[in-house]
Amino acid sequence: MGELKDNKVFAGLLTAELRTLEQTSLLKKFAAGQPIFTEGDPGAALYLVNDGRVQISALLGDNERRVLATIEPGDFFGEMAVLDDKPRSASATAEVASTVWEVSRDELLRVLARSPEVAVSMLRAFSQRLREFDRQFVDELLQAERLGLVGRFTRSILHDVKGPLAIIAMAAELATMQNASPDQRRTAAERIGKQVDRISNMINELIEFTRGSHAVTVLAAMDYRAFVAPLIEDLRSELSIRSIELVLENPPPAVNVKFDPRRLANVFLNLVHNAADAMNRGGKVTFRFAVDANELRTEIQDTGPGIAPEIAGRLFQPFVTHGKSRGTGLGLSICKRIMRDHGGSITVRSEPGKGACFTFTLPIG
Repeated sequence: MGELKDNKVFAGLLTAELRTLEQTSLLKKFAAGQPIFTEGDPGAALYLVNDGRVQISALLGDNERRVLATIEPGDFFGEMAVLDDKPRSASATAEVASTVWEVSRDELLRVLARSPEVAVSMLRAFSQRLREFDRQFVDELLQAERLGLVGRFTRSILHDVKGPLAIIAMAAELATMQNASPDQRRTAAERIGKQVDRISNMINELIEFTRGSHAVTVLAAMDYRAFVAPLIEDLRSELSIRSIELVLENPPPAVNVKFDPRRLANVFLNLVHNAADAMNRGGKVTFRFAVDANELRTEIQDTGPGIAPEIAGRLFQPFVTHGKSRGTGLGLSICKRIMRDHGGSITVRSEPGKGACFTFTLPIG
């Protein structure tokens, strides 16, 4: 192949941008069996196979190394650690003599910020890879009679990812319109960046929960209103597509509390999407806030069918689900863990036929 322009990921870039990218990227040679990176290495670069073949593998179970994917010419790898800015979770090895483009993390982020088309191209390729990865594992787990559980996880993850992908697709369409203004392109790029972060956070939270590990929670004092206001506007746009009205009964308080914005956003997303799933024919989601000397309370109430009494007491336990066919029953368990890590709590009250109201708290001081 020889040039980056031949790689499908960067097919949408302008000639000048491609030239800059090629000048800042390295074309490296690897002998058969030579490692390109290993588990634990920093996610400093994205790689694209120019020629040859690369094997992605990881240690599973009792130190058994498992091949997860084979990357052919024209495809890329190493993107998750780059986007997460976290250590590599798998190893990459040249299966045969190969040449590979190395694109630094800083350069990749610059390209993604300036070109929504590249961001969408990467997401589509990544989605296809997830589907193939999932298919391989489903085939194996069928033999082990565990297809039912894996199927629930798969449907839930794909269901949750559809929302962000739809927003990314709309933003990319806006940004690539010939008459789009610079402000519209900038807004589209910001929306795409937010949704990429959202998908990454969603998957990381689920992986850490199923591993039984504790996610790193960095609590910092922030203005709660400044955090909540833009999040609610994003949610309002999403819900309107589903004929659901989002109502603020009172404005979020402008008070400083300590929280991890990345993880707390997951609580909002989980609760609001659960409410939306429970209201198939439209409805209303109401936010209300209260603050006293000890804690800040946030309530999210819906006009759905409510929660059956026999389920309400077990709702925050793993694998307990209600109101939707695609759920894994982990979303509310993850919310409970997040609030516990914040020193707060989460509860629910509901009457069948009268909707559900979830309340979570954050300590003051």
